[in-house]
Amino acid sequence: MKKKSTSLAYLEGWLSIFINILLFGIKYWAGIVTKSVAIIADAWHTLSDSLSSIVVLIGVRTTTKPADRKHPFGHGRAELVASVIIGVILGVVAFNFLVESISRLSKHQSASFGTLAVVVVAVSVLLKEGIAQFSFWAARKTKSLVLKADGWHHRSDAITSLLILIGIFLGKYFWWIDGVLGIIVAFFILYAAYGILKDATNPLLGERPDEELVTRVKEISERFAPSTIEAHHLHLHRYGEHRELTFHIYLDGAMSLDDAHTIATSIENAIREELEIEATIHVDPLEEN
Repeated sequence: MKKKSTSLAYLEGWLSIFINILLFGIKYWAGIVTKSVAIIADAWHTLSDSLSSIVVLIGVRTTTKPADRKHPFGHGRAELVASVIIGVILGVVAFNFLVESISRLSKHQSASFGTLAVVVVAVSVLLKEGIAQFSFWAARKTKSLVLKADGWHHRSDAITSLLILIGIFLGKYFWWIDGVLGIIVAFFILYAAYGILKDATNPLLGERPDEELVTRVKEISERFAPSTIEAHHLHLHRYGEHRELTFHIYLDGAMSLDDAHTIATSIENAIREELEIEATIHVDPLEEN
């Protein structure tokens, strides 16, 4: 990650931690006063945002470490691991509040909402959506998955707080509104966790190169060959911003080793310059096609 991107990621992380800890204290206090499981659940959701922001900071710090003997491709995948941790934290939080909300409904427990709850939750909506917008902006600037994951964490908190705010105005009509809102909040958190884990685990498990990349690689390859070389068997490996690509090309079997090496090296250099990808090419003799 570049220096400017790193600074932006650190700013997002520390700003998130400060705002979330402040909101957690206020919302937890309001939840205790009103005896609302939905507000208390939302408070813990907010605190989990702080934990995820700590993971962001650790992930960014690790990602920026240079390559070494044990990690020749750098530490870029630390960002993906950090995203997985955020997703797991969200999943655990969601499950706990799903159980608590169902228990509250079964016991016919209601909450006593008031002006305090309205003010606290409304402030939470505004602040959380604000930090979510900042996180998404920072993610676009840095192309960081972990900042995008943190942004969705903040967005899910803003949405659940908005639902609770709506529920507060309905609470005096329906005793069960607090328990139902708790369940809705839990499912929103679970959905966010699923999206984060999906985005993070796909690159870790390995993905097919997208069609646009395959087309570009084939176009670049055919510039340096005396005939169609049919680039094939493409494997892409991501390590944060660093990417490694391996693929095969066909060349005339009667061609000298020196000529084949020159063509392969020219293609690798062009891919490095134009696509910012380190490529390794295996040459197949055309007669075997």
